[in-house]
Amino acid sequence: MSKFITEFKEFVMRGNVLDLAVGVIIGGAFNTIVTSLCNDVIMPGIGWIVSAVSGQSFVNAETGQPDFSKATEALNVGPIGFGKFAAAIINFLLMALIIFILVKSINKLMAIPKKKKEEEPAAPTTKKCPFCISEIDIAATRCPHCTAVIELAAEALAEDDKKETVKK
Repeated sequence: MSKFITEFKEFVMRGNVLDLAVGVIIGGAFNTIVTSLCNDVIMPGIGWIVSAVSGQSFVNAETGQPDFSKATEALNVGPIGFGKFAAAIINFLLMALIIFILVKSINKLMAIPKKKKEEEPAAPTTKKCPFCISEIDIAATRCPHCTAVIELAAEALAEDDKKETVKK
């Protein structure tokens, strides 16, 4: 059972699945904005235009004030609802913010490196010849380039270093 849970966790945490889930949620929230724009802003405007073209008067005969009720009845829509449209936009922005914070925290959790043993640096496999400064195998006792004896040269250099240190 724990293997199943581990595999499911790996599946869910893959980038493609997470991106798809975010896309579906954001798409649904954006659908609300488009629906509100059409139903609450555009359709009442079209109703007003249709009633104007059909010759209906917008002025109420009794009060002398504009009355758009006949226009809204023509297309079976209500008055222009900028408040509903603004609410849909605010809902979308809040949902997008929450999803952004969620995805950011998931990405941060996925980026935490697992603790590994610190690898010790590998032992050197080559060394430099003190005479010709070419790289040679660490086990070599003679340089293949200048044919100098490496062990004797190393001892001589060490003695020279000691003498220079004493002189200073």
